[in-house]
Amino acid sequence: MPDPDCIFCKIVAGELPAELVDEDERTVAFMDISPATRGHALVVPRRHARDLLEIEPDELAATLLAAQRVARRAHERLRADGVNLINSCGRAAWQTVYHFHVHVIPRYAGDPLKLPWVPAPGDEQQIAAAAAELRSAAAPRPC
Repeated sequence: MPDPDCIFCKIVAGELPAELVDEDERTVAFMDISPATRGHALVVPRRHARDLLEIEPDELAATLLAAQRVARRAHERLRADGVNLINSCGRAAWQTVYHFHVHVIPRYAGDPLKLPWVPAPGDEQQIAAAAAELRSAAAPRPC
């Protein structure tokens, strides 16, 4: 059921304008109005789901397949050298619109976009402890 206060639900319903680039019976892809790079698009399920923890598995699969289609087009038509797919789940992970979405961000050699995480070796004990917690059967908590 659409959320009457959700900007992405309004775009899906055609109530707000957007530059659509792809759509099918389950998903809609449109250009991000604050693009990180040339061709930055958002892919959303037509059916409202708040975030990664709420979306139904079949809706998630459809959204990721649509993101792949858009990524292929960015590679072929915009000549992107690479593509980042980014999903943010929860405020601490930079989610600002609470309708599940995937950012398809074309990357170009030498583009100025820098993500806030730079891989570096981690503490092996902390990694092992987190892995043990992830393997446990603890009850999930929402984002």
